[in-house]
Amino acid sequence: MPPPKKPHAHKKTAAPKAAPPVRVPKRPTPEDRIPRVIENPTLDDHLAVITRAVMQAGMSWAFIDSRWDDYVAAFEDFAIEKVAAYDDTDVDRLMNTDGIIHSKSKIEGTIKNAGALIDIVAEFGSVRAYHESFATYDDARKDAKKRLAFMGDLNTYYWRFRTGATVPDLEEWMKGQERDHPRMREMVTLGRAS
Repeated sequence: MPPPKKPHAHKKTAAPKAAPPVRVPKRPTPEDRIPRVIENPTLDDHLAVITRAVMQAGMSWAFIDSRWDDYVAAFEDFAIEKVAAYDDTDVDRLMNTDGIIHSKSKIEGTIKNAGALIDIVAEFGSVRAYHESFATYDDARKDAKKRLAFMGDLNTYYWRFRTGATVPDLEEWMKGQERDHPRMREMVTLGRAS
């Protein structure tokens, strides 16, 4: 007599991950203050966008926006060769500059990022070629995190979106986030409509 058949074990399939609940800000960002996609960004533009993403981390976007002119002045219009050459004297100057956050790690990260962008251009020929060298966004995100200071998923998406590089659909990307990012939604919605 053959042995009794074992019941088929049903594999549990993971439910598709949903995006976190949408948060609606009490005050939407005025349309003229929402960050825009930059057509044909220069290397200085890339540094400015990355720095803004870094400075916004853990802060109110509106707070950084209201002081952005101070950052532009403090970092000499984000002239990449100048910023990459900053030394301890410049770090001290920036730590005592009115109107910007006095985070030594973020200031030093900005200087590191200036050098990293110069290295990217030396290796790939352009930031655009660097962005296009990855098969997936996930590969691009991992590489940016290795090369650049403070470049996690949120900052990488922000940088790539603002400089015209390919990014995943916002709703799909949000499924990997622990919480909603309403200012990113505003920026992507406006960018997609333009």
